Amino acid sequence: MTARAAFDLFTIGHSNHPIAHFLSLVQSAGVTAIADVRSVPFSRRFPWFSAKQLPGHLTPAGIAYVPLGDALGGRPSDLSLLRDGVADYEAMARRDTFRAGLDRVAEGTRRFRVCLMCSEREPLDCHRCLLVARALAERNMTIGHILADGTIEPHGRTEERLLALTKTDDDLFADRPARLAAAYRRRAGTAA
Repeated sequence: MTARAAFDLFTIGHSNHPIAHFLSLVQSAGVTAIADVRSVPFSRRFPWFSAKQLPGHLTPAGIAYVPLGDALGGRPSDLSLLRDGVADYEAMARRDTFRAGLDRVAEGTRRFRVCLMCSEREPLDCHRCLLVARALAERNMTIGHILADGTIEPHGRTEERLLALTKTDDDLFADRPARLAAAYRRRAGTAA
């Protein structure tokens, strides 16, 4: 089994990649569909990642484009989903529209090699990891985060980095799931 075959789906941050490099990254992982989870699928600085232009680059490469920011975006328009001006990912994850978006992604993985796309380069700085991939992992899906150098980091390893970054391993009395939930909550307060 190849490394990429070990994953049900992938995530990637388009960051400031030239479109050719971005295409190389997703093609190397065998991606056949990009699920755009940006709330606002537009980039002034990197217009090739705007929703109007991106399909024109993906289609010739045999990659489908599916906008899912309305269901899985990280910037809610509903103000009740904000706590102190920051998106409350736990509250967002309980919404029916969010769960329907997850269902759509899971269904898509039956026909495509799906990659969730947002803009942030680092998975731990982005809701695609802290909200969406977390929820999909809780559904027993295996997720690989495509990093800028082409490395595919398993979500479990990303969670280990999260625990180390948020220093939640110092509580000897909390079990791993409790420490991980606290780490997600803490990191979500700083994510874009």
